[in-house]
Amino acid sequence: MKDILFFDSMLTPKIITFVYWLLLLGVLLSGLGTMFTTSFFAGLGILIFGAIGVRIWCELLIVLFKIHENLRRLADKDQPL
Repeated sequence: MKDILFFDSMLTPKIITFVYWLLLLGVLLSGLGTMFTTSFFAGLGILIFGAIGVRIWCELLIVLFKIHENLRRLADKDQPL
């Protein structure tokens, strides 16, 4: 609890995983809805490219936090004890 309250650890990377699954569910529902109402191929495109887009977006966000973690490790390593 102390880590969260005093910003010693990042909470957002854990939230990004949850958001990823929610967005993936949204892509699935949107793609299937489009397949059965408008066009099969448009829905298939939404499923494929939507899933890829969501994955790339979430990975980019996680990369930012990984960079932060590595920079923090480097800064902590350089400080004298």
